[in-house]
Amino acid sequence: MDKLKLYQWPQVIGGEVLAIHIPGIKSEQMVLDADTVCHIYLGDIKYWDNPKLKKLNPNLKLPHKKITVVHRSDGSGTTAVFTHYLDEVCPDWHKKVGFGKAVKWPVGIGGKGNEGVANYVKRLRYSIGYVEYAYALQNRLTYTLLVNPAGKVVKPTLDSFSAAGKYGDYDPKKHFYTWITNTPGADAWPIVAATNILVAREKPQTAKKVTKFFNWAFSKKEMNSKKTRLCTTS
Repeated sequence: MDKLKLYQWPQVIGGEVLAIHIPGIKSEQMVLDADTVCHIYLGDIKYWDNPKLKKLNPNLKLPHKKITVVHRSDGSGTTAVFTHYLDEVCPDWHKKVGFGKAVKWPVGIGGKGNEGVANYVKRLRYSIGYVEYAYALQNRLTYTLLVNPAGKVVKPTLDSFSAAGKYGDYDPKKHFYTWITNTPGADAWPIVAATNILVAREKPQTAKKVTKFFNWAFSKKEMNSKKTRLCTTS
């Protein structure tokens, strides 16, 4: 930020979900945890009736159908957050793949943007993909619950995103750079990120106006609502 002569600060928090397409299964019926998500994306869990998935979902009739893994084909912050989530909790992922805006995927097909992943999952039976929560809702995708680091099964909601955001290290000396995946809160959704706003230091008057605008915009109740699928950091 110093070299680029920019200011940044986090303004909104949003979550990512695992969207699935299994006929007969609705949103918030299936449970996944970090281990199963990791090994699905490593290609180790190949079928929906894998014993690990059945153990997490004893009341669901899971089909013996091959899992089609969908990921982003382009570099993205969404991928950085998702792979960071896996990298923190799955040693196999950390060793073989790592995290970043773009990674070498062990398995799967790539879709461009959240929209591309959403479209694949919507069209392909027995598929799974990671998308922003808003895209899952807008595209009427089925999404799962997740087990968080506290061992609690949680839903993706504004409250669970906000619960994760409380654990961010919002240090101005570090330009507010922080990760909020896998936070320890009992009610926290595990795949969450803050979106930063950037302004140029060389134009202080413009920066003041921009800051004033965002302070006004995010003071509105509508920003913490089901319309935006986002919550503010303050």
